[in-house]
Amino acid sequence: MLEIWTEKYRPRVLDEVVGQKNVVPRLKSYVKSGNMPHLLFAGPAGIGKTTCAIALAREFFGENWQSNFYELNASDERGIDVVRVNIKEYARTAPFGGAPFKIIFLDEADALTSDAQAALRRTMEKYSRTCRFILSCNYSSKIIEPIQSRCAVFRFTRPGEGDIISYLRRIIEGEKLKISDEAVKQIAYVADGDVRKAVNILQVAASFSDGKEITLKTVFEATAMADPKDVREMIGKAMEGNFMDARRILDKLLIDQGLSGEDIIKAIHKVVIDEAGIKEDKKVIMLEKIGEADFRMVEGSNPRIQIEALLAAFGLI
Repeated sequence: MLEIWTEKYRPRVLDEVVGQKNVVPRLKSYVKSGNMPHLLFAGPAGIGKTTCAIALAREFFGENWQSNFYELNASDERGIDVVRVNIKEYARTAPFGGAPFKIIFLDEADALTSDAQAALRRTMEKYSRTCRFILSCNYSSKIIEPIQSRCAVFRFTRPGEGDIISYLRRIIEGEKLKISDEAVKQIAYVADGDVRKAVNILQVAASFSDGKEITLKTVFEATAMADPKDVREMIGKAMEGNFMDARRILDKLLIDQGLSGEDIIKAIHKVVIDEAGIKEDKKVIMLEKIGEADFRMVEGSNPRIQIEALLAAFGLI
């Protein structure tokens, strides 16, 4: 074996993955054994599927991991020709540097056509001696059953708010940023389990602050989202029967802040879900009305009229 396949050159990067306590130990056991099956990573966007695939390759192959790692985004190239030409040509060549196999990482594999998946099934079976596949998808149900049966399936879950805050703290410390505790918590709240989104918000907020402390106001400007306090006040006014006051807050969100109807509906939904002061029987009715308004807006209805109708319905509740 060459030097790149020794313990000395294996970085411990899987330990840096946050919020996936059920996934990382299983991946580390593959590295320890020096072998792995085909893998299927399933879960929402921005929670570490691609990161885990790259980290796994780095721990397996060391410094020259890129020589034995081929990444392909299936949403860009999703036809059968990609499987028959690009993937098959790479899979049939020998691994580099004494490694036992290579890794082909197929991101957004649920975007592959049925024909492409059928061709991929045969390729996975035929070249398993020299190549391992890692398939990443948002919806595992869109992957055909023969491929799923050939893979060890990993279900990725959304990291908790605490995991995201600890990850942001590492970045803040490394970049020497000034930021209030409220702002960090708000970023984690807005990200809603999406680590990539949280990092992007922090980056934009840092550019907005121009070297000054990042405050709660800066985060709202960076995310272009409704302040939960305004949304909570708007819902409260509507439920008290002060429809015109609620409508004035809606005007502020739509006109002054330039938010879209979809953004406001999402903010209303999140506030209603998280609001402990609303009784559960009322909350159920409110969520039903939110769903109706959202459906009508998606179908092309006027956002302002639909949200006003929603606030009116809250008043009747």
